[in-house]
Formats: sequence, C-alpha cells, structure tokens
Amino acid sequence: MTELTELPLVVGVDGSDSSLAAVDWATDEAARHGLPLRLVYASLWERYEGATASSGLYRPAEKVMAENVVGSATERARRRNPEVKVTGDVLPEDAVSALLREGNNASALLTGSRGRGEIKGLLLGSVGLAVAARAHCPVIVVRGDKAGLAGTHDRILLGAGEPDTSGEAVRFAFREAEARGCVLDVVRAWRRPAHETTGHRLSAGESARNHEQQASDLLDALLGAVMADHPGVRVRSATAEGPAHAVLLKRSAAADLVVTGARRRQGHFGSRLGRVSHTLLHHADCPVAVVPQRM
Repeated sequence: MTELTELPLVVGVDGSDSSLAAVDWATDEAARHGLPLRLVYASLWERYEGATASSGLYRPAEKVMAENVVGSATERARRRNPEVKVTGDVLPEDAVSALLREGNNASALLTGSRGRGEIKGLLLGSVGLAVAARAHCPVIVVRGDKAGLAGTHDRILLGAGEPDTSGEAVRFAFREAEARGCVLDVVRAWRRPAHETTGHRLSAGESARNHEQQASDLLDALLGAVMADHPGVRVRSATAEGPAHAVLLKRSAAADLVVTGARRRQGHFGSRLGRVSHTLLHHADCPVAVVPQRM
C-alpha cells in the first residue's frame, strides 16, 4: 500500500465503452493502492420526470437505466478483482457538478475519454475536460492505445513544469511508480527564446547550453526531497529541447500513465488547463493524470 489516504477512487460511469475501460483501469488502480472504489452515475432525470416520479407510481426510465448502468459496472469491477471494495450510486444532478463535488472526498476522480452519446470522433468528452480543468483532486482520464491502457510499458512519465505547479504532481508520480514497482521517467522541456536562435553559431550554442543547464537544475530541485522519501523508485530524469506538449505527447507512446500539474486557486471555478494538459488529454497514447497544485 502507498501513502495515499483511504479516500476512494471515484469513477464517473455512463455505460459507454469508454467508461467501462475506466472502470477496469480504476479497479486495477484501487487494488494497487489498497483503496475503495466508488462508481457514480449522474443524471438530471428528477428535473424532467420528478413530478410524476414523486407519486411513487412508477420508476422513470432514465433512473432505471442509471441503476442498471451502475449495477453492471459495479459487478464488472467485482469480477475483475473481488478484493477491491466497490460501491455504486446514482446522483440526481449534472455529471460535472456531481463529479466535482465527489472529488472533495476522493483520492482521485476518473473518467473515460468520451461519454455515451457524444459525437463520434470527439477527442475528449466535455465532462472529462471540465472535470480535469476544475477539480481540486487529481483527475485521471483513461485513454490511449491498447498497450498504454494495459500498463505493459512499466513506465510512468512525469512532465516537470514550474515549481509553483509541479509539487503535488511530483509526489503523485512517485507514489504511482512505487505502487507499480516501475520506472519513473521525468522530463523537463526547454526552449530558447526566438531572439537567441539567430546570430553567431557559437553564442547560439552557449545559449542552448545555458537553457539546458537551467532545466537540469530545476529537475534537481523538484526531485531532490521527494526522491529521498521514495528511495526504491527508479528515476530517470532528462531534459529535452522543444515545446513541452510535443515532447510529452511523443513520449506518452512508451508510458502507462503521464502525469502533469495544474494551478488551482482557492474558490476559483474557471478552467486552469494549460496547453500541455489540454494536448495530452486530447491526444496522449496512455491515461493522463492532471494533478492540481493549490495556490
């Protein structure tokens, strides 16, 4: 068991293939961390059918479907790992509001990459994107190719951002690598300002070395204390020239989970997803964890 609390992993389910993949992934994750699993289906059926439903004469079709979805997902998780404690619930509210509220008492929120009924070919469902942008706990969007979903790479990828957005993400990534007994790849991308890429070749080379050294120093500062707390985790740190979103997207093809940080301001409910998180959530070849840093 890792250092995560006993708060459950909460998964939003809706019966779609994407949400069933999230249930499978979350069940394995709960087993790794020794956590309970909570499956929730959110629906506004009461708003539209509540007046008749309140008479007690019949159960609205939407509620029946929601209960069936939750029951089926719960049974699926129990079959996958009977040792994981699984509960399910139907919540009479919109999905984003329900998941954000559930996230206040969760180790992490998990969603599939696209919900039931959403447009075919949509890169990421609106619920997953909104929750990842606003939740105050880690959000994992379960997406990617077969190898990434199956966890066959034995590698966690951490995008090392700025110190004010990366502390919680670093700790999350170390706990994840420790629970899996796998390698933690930490990458810091760097770029030279446009005005430094022109001019004399020697001065341009010196500029590149300076920026690369700054990136390396930042990695050392971010990882130092956390590495001491997780001595058993095998860490491979590297710097890479280029846009961070492009660097991490390319490397996600060889990872089982990519972790990135995000800013969260107390009491602020607007989107705080930067370009890196946004790109990974739409295109990564493995599940993506967005870990908020409280400001």
